[in-house]
Amino acid sequence: MARPWDGIISEDEQKAYRAAGFGKPAGLGLRPALLIIDVQYRTAGTESKPFWESIKEFPTSCGDVAWNAVRHIKPLLALFREKGFPVLYPHVAPKKSYDAGRLAAKVPSIMTIPEKGYEFVADVAPVDGDILVPKRHPSAFFGTPLASYLIDLAADTLVVTGCTTSGCIRSSVVDAFAYNFRVAVPQECCYDRSAVSHAVNLFDMSEKYADVMPAAELMKKIAAMPALTAESGAA
Repeated sequence: MARPWDGIISEDEQKAYRAAGFGKPAGLGLRPALLIIDVQYRTAGTESKPFWESIKEFPTSCGDVAWNAVRHIKPLLALFREKGFPVLYPHVAPKKSYDAGRLAAKVPSIMTIPEKGYEFVADVAPVDGDILVPKRHPSAFFGTPLASYLIDLAADTLVVTGCTTSGCIRSSVVDAFAYNFRVAVPQECCYDRSAVSHAVNLFDMSEKYADVMPAAELMKKIAAMPALTAESGAA
C-alpha cells in the first residue's frame, strides 16, 4: 500500500523504525470522537485554487490541497453524525492585539486575517450539537476544555483531521497520545502548505503516536462500530 511518505522517507529509514519496534498499530476503541481542526477559510481559501493564487486572498491559506482534504473529511463527518459519535471543532478564534505573543513574531500575517477567514468551510461546518473549542495555540488541548469534554463524552479514540499536518494536527495528536487516547489520522483528511512537511509528519506520527491510514480504511472500521444511542450514552 502506497503511503504519503514513500519516496520521501527512504526505505532504509523505514526499515530502521521497523527494526526498532516502532509503528505498531494501536487500534481503535468503541467510542470515537472526530476533531476537525482549523478547517476555516483562512487555511483553505473560499474556493479551491493553487497555492500562489489562494494566498492572495488569505496569506495563511494552503490552497487546493485543503479542498482535497475537505472532500475526504465530508463523508467521514457524515458517517460520524450518522453513528451519533461526537464531533468537535478546535479552531483559532479571531486574533486580538493581546493574542500576539510569539506567534505574531513568527507569522505576522496571522494578525491581519479578515473576519471572513475565521468562518468554517461550509462543506464541513458545525451544526447544532457539535462542540466548538476555541484555541489560541497549536494544540487543541493547550488552554482549552477539550480533555474535559472528551472525558464527559467517554471518548476513547480521537480521529484527528484538519490543518496543518505539521502544526496543529501534530501537536494535538501528541497531546492526545499523552492523555492516553487512541489516535487515528486519516491521511487524506489533513493538509499542509508543504508537501514534504506533510509527509514527514504523517510518517513520524504513524511511528510514534497514531494509527495513520487511508480515510476509506478508517471509515470501514468506524462503520462497523455500534452506533451511539440515548441508551448507550450518546451526548
